[in-house]
Amino acid sequence: MKRIVLLLMITSSAFAQGLLKESLKVKSAALGKEVEYSIYLPADYDKSNRSYPVLYLLHGYSDDETGWTQFGEVQHIADKQMKSESVSPMIIVMPDAGVSWYINSADGKTKYEDFFIKEFIPYIDANYHTRAKKEFRAVAGLSMGGYGTLIMATKHPDLFAAAAPLSAGVFIDSEMTDMPDERWNNVFGPPFGNDLKGKDRLNDHYNQNSILKIIESANGDDLKKVRFYIDCGDDDFLIKGNMALHSALIDKKIPHEFRVRDGAHTWTYWRTALPEVLKFVSESFHR
Repeated sequence: MKRIVLLLMITSSAFAQGLLKESLKVKSAALGKEVEYSIYLPADYDKSNRSYPVLYLLHGYSDDETGWTQFGEVQHIADKQMKSESVSPMIIVMPDAGVSWYINSADGKTKYEDFFIKEFIPYIDANYHTRAKKEFRAVAGLSMGGYGTLIMATKHPDLFAAAAPLSAGVFIDSEMTDMPDERWNNVFGPPFGNDLKGKDRLNDHYNQNSILKIIESANGDDLKKVRFYIDCGDDDFLIKGNMALHSALIDKKIPHEFRVRDGAHTWTYWRTALPEVLKFVSESFHR
């Protein structure tokens, strides 16, 4: 009988899974609406009195709070990493951002950055067992979410220990000024302003939210407060901007990890990147 009980305990432990909750809602005064989010809770979350570090994992353009759960296989990957003890147990939070690019829009109608910093992070800390300090908070994301990762980490370095942008939506100025009008209006019109052409696109609002310009003008000591892990595929259409990001950080003497692997702008690439992201942010949480 003892052997059977022991076997059941071992089997139960071996298949312990984290809890994934999708499309929960939080009210936002900044956005004037409810915002959906998904959350992954470690396997022992309901059985322990401990508090956990938090990774905010941001989706890409045209996705939502279910992108990482459905296509990124975040639960499977996180469970596997935590079971093997290659990463520390952590809460993973995935908010919906629409096509906001995670910033406050030029027209003031969509204040997503305000929501994320002033409302969402405090909400998560108040409603879940988090370690509510910079040392135990990280942000990562893909494409538009990679850009959002960089926005949050470079503009609010006192809030995050680590940032891991994947295939980040970083563009050099000429890519923006030469962009066809239809693409500009569809993709960048909402955050930066519609019907802008050429160098008129490089206005004050753009400059305040251009990752390359933020890094250029930022206090280097502030940027060094965050550990950066940057990853982009060699066949990704965003590789030029990511190379420029790497160069800008070198010029600013900001320590960072930079990876260029074989691959393109695909979920296959991002799924293979996520285990390394989890390891990187877990190392950031260690003391």
